[in-house]
Amino acid sequence: MKINRISPEKHPYLQILTNIAKPPKRLHFIGSLPSERRPSVAIIGTRKPTTYGKEVTHQLSYELARRGVIVVSGLALGVDAIAHRGALEAGGMTLAVLANGLPGIYPSTNRQLGEQIIADSGALISEYEPHTPAAQYRFLERNRIVSGLADAVVITEAAARSGTMSTATHALEQGKEVFVVPGNITSPMSSGCNALLKQGASPVTSYQDILDVIAPNLEQQQSSLALGNNPLETKILELLASGIRDGGHIQQITEVDITTISTTLTMLEISGTIRSLGSNQWTIR
Repeated sequence: MKINRISPEKHPYLQILTNIAKPPKRLHFIGSLPSERRPSVAIIGTRKPTTYGKEVTHQLSYELARRGVIVVSGLALGVDAIAHRGALEAGGMTLAVLANGLPGIYPSTNRQLGEQIIADSGALISEYEPHTPAAQYRFLERNRIVSGLADAVVITEAAARSGTMSTATHALEQGKEVFVVPGNITSPMSSGCNALLKQGASPVTSYQDILDVIAPNLEQQQSSLALGNNPLETKILELLASGIRDGGHIQQITEVDITTISTTLTMLEISGTIRSLGSNQWTIR
């Protein structure tokens, strides 16, 4: 894989980095960068998201990417990886900022994802010289670039003490809007999010909240609820749209035997209408 070197001030999309504290003098990247400045959002959060965190991360990333917003994140486990995948599944562009030198991909478990980002016209970006190993302090350093590339930062789920909070601090210092997904007050994985809300961060309950700020002129694409191929499929889709996620709960409401429900959920997943969240939890794509 070819490693390209570029000075941010000489690239239309990267020039925004010249305005941040400690701007990188040069960046290395593999893949394709946007040829011009386009609406961009950084989606970040915990490495150990709950089912709720996984769902909202994928939903926001997918919906923003399919409307032309570039999704930026750090290719870490958890929320970062889900954000990248959501953008790819929507056919959009996503950029990953690494805390190590290229061509290495850290963590190695996300190597395939990194390669897919490159193959789908996105890019892996690093300010470090090739083959520089990942280090704890480098993760904190790269966070200023993650927020710096974006027009806004979205935190979907985060504990009170995490690297995510440092990215939020960088974003505020850079004058970027910080959006936070409200979380369960009893969940440690939402304690950081809820703390940011008390400090004045903007709550986000829909991708449209973000679009209204970073790209108010983007054409809004309205999508209607998909209809099933039979009454049971349609009922399941209606229940998922209402916020019900658990397959067991769906089975109780529909009063259909477990085998039939399992088969129907599987067929809806195969058709691409719904997506599994794991542990018999489901959501509409």
